[in-house]
Amino acid sequence: MSVAFSRQLYKTLAIAAAVAFVYSSILAKLGRDWWSDENYSHGLLIPFVIAFVLWCERKGFSAARMTRAVWLGAIGVTFSFLALWAGTAGAELFVQRLSLVVMLASIAIYFYGLRVLRLIAVPMLLLLLAIPIPQIVFNKIAFPLQLFASRCAVGAMSLFGIPVLREGNIIEMMPRGASQPKKLAVVEACSGIRSLMTLVTLAVVYAYFTKPKVAHASACDSESQTPVRKWILGPEEPQTKVYATFAFWRSWTLVISAVPIAILTNALRVSGTGVLAHYCGTRVAEGFFHSFSGWVIYIAAAVMLFGTGWGLDRIAGLWRNDRGSGSGPLYRVLGRAVPRLLKN
Repeated sequence: MSVAFSRQLYKTLAIAAAVAFVYSSILAKLGRDWWSDENYSHGLLIPFVIAFVLWCERKGFSAARMTRAVWLGAIGVTFSFLALWAGTAGAELFVQRLSLVVMLASIAIYFYGLRVLRLIAVPMLLLLLAIPIPQIVFNKIAFPLQLFASRCAVGAMSLFGIPVLREGNIIEMMPRGASQPKKLAVVEACSGIRSLMTLVTLAVVYAYFTKPKVAHASACDSESQTPVRKWILGPEEPQTKVYATFAFWRSWTLVISAVPIAILTNALRVSGTGVLAHYCGTRVAEGFFHSFSGWVIYIAAAVMLFGTGWGLDRIAGLWRNDRGSGSGPLYRVLGRAVPRLLKN
């Protein structure tokens, strides 16, 4: 082991120990929240995922040419300490935890410069998604989701001809064979925010580990490009830039699509529960069936998310084939439309 490597290792361990000491109580409370709060139980896996992502990026850290940004990093560290002090004085856990994320990013910038943000963006985002949001914000998100799920349930039950009455997030219905109406409450746990937070985190992990590999090849030979093809594709550019652009938009599309997928699948779950409650009794809305249906719907949401990624990859594959051959279906459509537009 070289002397330089030993010094770097000791320096890294010393900084990590200092950060752990300063944020020890915050990290302990965060771990307890992950263990006890089902809305953020996925946070228990986040440290391991972050460690694996950093391990995968180890070659990027060693290959990248990075220069220190001392002043910018120092400003970030100072801001982190101020946020930690303000959060402690105001008893606001979210601000304290947010200061930890800013602190880690600022230390990285201090030693490696702004370019390091490209390598640590995914770990920082995963850590942010694992931090419980303030309760007031949580309620602002959860309650509209409860109302949306209850409206969908009432619409589905009306579609089946089931008499039903909704008051806010309370559904009043008459189960078949019952002598008295029953009430179903779409509570906070049924709002879908739990699956929303988990599915967005899954989308980030899925987008990272399935991102297209960058091909370091030149663009198509300019001699084989027709005028229409040049107009469509533009001037020659390295495929590296094309792949990087596609990977960026693919990642954001997956993360954003996780939101409607989680909301719609949860609404489907609540609607199915309401219909079954009419035919089988309100016991299906609690106990084993309630937990089992949650797992089934979450698996279905994950499959839809993976299907979205597969569809994006298929579209990109067709486009790449069109670019290479000049005779694919996408290219043929554009090749016919562009000259007509230019002529008009």
